[in-house]
Amino acid sequence: MSHLIKNGRVITAEHDYIADVFVEKDKIMTIGQNLKVQADTTIDATGKYVIPGGVDVHTHMDMPFGGTVSSDDFETGTRAAAFGGTTCLIDFAIQTKGQKMREALDMWWKKGELATIDYSLHMIVTDLPEAHMEDMNEMVREGLTSFKLFMAYPGVLMVDDATIFRAMKQTGENGALVCMHAENGGVIDLFVQKAIAEGKKAPIYHALTRPTTAESEAVNRAIALAQMAGAPVYIVHLSSADALEKVSEARDKGIPVYAETCPQYLLLSIEDLERPNFEGAKYVFTPPLREKWHQDKLWEGLKKNTLQVVSTDHCPFCFKDQKEASHKFPTAVRVSRIASN
Repeated sequence: MSHLIKNGRVITAEHDYIADVFVEKDKIMTIGQNLKVQADTTIDATGKYVIPGGVDVHTHMDMPFGGTVSSDDFETGTRAAAFGGTTCLIDFAIQTKGQKMREALDMWWKKGELATIDYSLHMIVTDLPEAHMEDMNEMVREGLTSFKLFMAYPGVLMVDDATIFRAMKQTGENGALVCMHAENGGVIDLFVQKAIAEGKKAPIYHALTRPTTAESEAVNRAIALAQMAGAPVYIVHLSSADALEKVSEARDKGIPVYAETCPQYLLLSIEDLERPNFEGAKYVFTPPLREKWHQDKLWEGLKKNTLQVVSTDHCPFCFKDQKEASHKFPTAVRVSRIASN
């Protein structure tokens, strides 16, 4: 099949103009004005942008977490992505404690067989003894070139600084990239325990027990570890001005640090967690929403290229399941464990 998209606004590295785009066998063959070509279908894009499909580099399809599973699998999630103009996503294979990374990777490739668009995977590392180091090299040789580690969720996903350093040292040598969930998980857990003891269990306490300083401290620590390892680092779902400042300072020094943010941090605020009738639970994810003024700083970070990527961190859970879970677990604990990560 071939398609001619006419009179759309096309923006390239060099031009911003009204043009036609000719696509044949899923490839853009020609871009130009008033193209004289035969096509199976012609689409009038007058008044519209013509852009290539989007790439979402951070999603969690069919992800088990906190006693439940994210509500989109690779079939429903990729179908929704296609309707929104996203034609490729990168999900996460999750290694559990004691499991070889290869086993986890094979499991997620199997899940991905349901996908209706292009996809790839990062590898979440939770266990990295010396015997597993060669697994990272093997995966890089096969084309999987990014590994995610957590500074949050003690006892579930969190690893210590030595493990992070070993992973970074390995990627510094094999050319891969470490993606960091940067929050101080140990301190956050103490805040959560204190909130529960005081009866503070509403969704708003998901944010109040995860302060911006817990994020900025971890971002700073991740950058320092990467420096010592001689490797680049990529900070996922950066949510606050405090954390952004640490990235900016490092980049100004020439340190290879990269970071993403998400639409929720650009468009929503901590006030949404205070919606009545437990509606605030719909706005629970990790890191949490911040005060509204952080939004301007994040937008500025995108303009200045301090932030290089916008991803979704798509990891949905059904509101019905959340309400049922609220009867079983104290809210402050529950939301910190089933939130998007």
